[in-house]
Amino acid sequence: MAIARYLSLVKFSHSLFALPFALMGAWLAARGRPEASQVVLIVAAAVAARTAAMGFNRVIDRHIDAANPRTKDREIPAGVISAASAWMLVLISSFVFIGVSFLLNSLCGKLSPLVLAVLLGYSFAKRFTSMVHLWLGAALGLAPLGAWLAVRGSLDGDLSQPLLLAGAVLTWVAGFDLIYSCQDAEFDAEQGLHSVPARFGRAFSLRASIVLHLLTVIALGALCLQADLGWIFMATVGIAALLLIWEHSIVSPTDLSRVNMAFFTLNGWVGVGLFAGCALDLFLLQGGA
Repeated sequence: MAIARYLSLVKFSHSLFALPFALMGAWLAARGRPEASQVVLIVAAAVAARTAAMGFNRVIDRHIDAANPRTKDREIPAGVISAASAWMLVLISSFVFIGVSFLLNSLCGKLSPLVLAVLLGYSFAKRFTSMVHLWLGAALGLAPLGAWLAVRGSLDGDLSQPLLLAGAVLTWVAGFDLIYSCQDAEFDAEQGLHSVPARFGRAFSLRASIVLHLLTVIALGALCLQADLGWIFMATVGIAALLLIWEHSIVSPTDLSRVNMAFFTLNGWVGVGLFAGCALDLFLLQGGA
């Protein structure tokens, strides 16, 4: 089916990476009681933004993907979807994101083009900086900030909670992207593309990933204290830490055969688990007060 091909193009199932953290931002901003209409619009905005970003990445990188043995079978290089069709998907998703942002509130709407610039700009980053992994982390880290703003409607007041959550997302995403990028270290170096694995090697990159994920756990612990969350959320942070330890235990500089399990499966559980823990903590321990 055509729809299935487009969903595969943008890896729709990977929305699990950013969406739980957007919902966490909304739940924290509303202290466990976000309005149903806000939740629907936040989900729509998050999905539209990610679809635009992924579609744009696939169009911009289509020639690179065609040259890379690992990615040559992606939809555009393989001729399953045309570049023109992918461009149309990017435009539609971008307009949907901006429109939904204005439905949330005027400030979200006004900031939405800037958010899109960050998201789309990521696709060019590997052409000039090895810090591409941090750029990706920052792009996904905008999700909880945007959701907080969608609920609160302004940037007034203490922003430590959404900033800590955004920081946790930034380091978490950058950390697992370092692992994933190890697969293309030699190809990127040959093509003149920038990444930490291409510049410093796999061993250094995997160590750097461990440091970033340690910072993730620290930021989540600080968020627990700052937001007055209880033992349920702290327990899920502990479980997330164990999953991250497992993730690092199954990859090595000489064995990347289980990268997909580390990248997709374990990180998907991290995001979903943390949101569930946050929501349950607010509902059960604090009654959404």
